[in-house]
Amino acid sequence: MVKHVILWTLKDEFDADEKERIKAGIKEGLESLAGKIPGLLEIHVNTNGLASSTADLMLDSTFESAQALKGYSTHPEHVAVADSKVRPYTATRACLDYEI
Repeated sequence: MVKHVILWTLKDEFDADEKERIKAGIKEGLESLAGKIPGLLEIHVNTNGLASSTADLMLDSTFESAQALKGYSTHPEHVAVADSKVRPYTATRACLDYEI
């Protein structure tokens, strides 16, 4: 199995209320992919980091294999969520993929 973890920071141009709405939209969009993408076993988005955090939200997902992760990255439903709910609002992205 493969873990796929991403940390994002949102763009500074958004105020606190906008950031909460954006984070909720990202969470809803990404978690809605459960059961729709072959090889995606689990997907969770954490939007409630502590004040000591340096990121605004985290994706924690599990895939059957590295090949399944590769398929997810180009799957039309994932691309639609990323293009509409994630990329327009995020300033930075850090990713760590690893085998478990």
